[in-house]
Amino acid sequence: MFRNQYDTDVTTWSPAGRLFQVEYAMEAVKQGSAAIGLRSATHAVLATVNKASSELSSAQRKVFKIDDHIGVAIAGLTADGRVLSRYLRNECINHAFVYESPLPVGRLVVRLADKAQVCTQRSWKRPYGVGLLVAGLDESGAHLYYNCPSGNYFEYQAFAIGSRSQAAKTFLERKFETYSSASCDELIKDALFAIKETLQGEKLMSSICTVAVVGVGEPFHVLDQKTIQELIDSIETREEAPAAEPGAMQEDQGQDVAPMDI
Repeated sequence: MFRNQYDTDVTTWSPAGRLFQVEYAMEAVKQGSAAIGLRSATHAVLATVNKASSELSSAQRKVFKIDDHIGVAIAGLTADGRVLSRYLRNECINHAFVYESPLPVGRLVVRLADKAQVCTQRSWKRPYGVGLLVAGLDESGAHLYYNCPSGNYFEYQAFAIGSRSQAAKTFLERKFETYSSASCDELIKDALFAIKETLQGEKLMSSICTVAVVGVGEPFHVLDQKTIQELIDSIETREEAPAAEPGAMQEDQGQDVAPMDI
């Protein structure tokens, strides 16, 4: 993208019917570290890459708990994500205080989308430069939504945002049809595998990723690094097994053929 005469204000339309400031905010999401979301009928899983920008610094949080039944993963400007997370928490608290029941996930997502949309039509504001994957559980089951800086929102079975997320999307597109009946462990392993796809050859370790789960009888919580590392090891073992089978088959075939040749 290049600077032009129609991108100085968020309320200025280009002749092609585009709002460049909103598109720039969406581009900020693509530049952020990857975030993955998956859901089944009973569980929803969020996974993010949270590498530190320097060896001397700690990594910034990319997963936020909103309520016992809702959590979010972000890609883009972390500061904007933190502000929106605080807004979502206040909405959940106010709803629980007034109605004495958890706020439905879909209703919360609509309120978040409305808040983001206001920033696309006020000249003294700028769009939020962050995308949010909202995972939650309510009376209708598990849900996964993506909230865009433009104010749009979409519900997904599985989705990926952030840098190099296309590789993760390709993996998820091959397997998403099985997710509705998948177990929680299967969702977590596929989320980790999708995260690995975004690293492009870099080794996946528990220290550079965060995984969170919410489901039936299981409030939203972030998995500890030891559990994540055990799951990563099981994934690597599963990947190595098929590679070893062809060699073993060739050895067996050689042993069977040799006596016949003699």
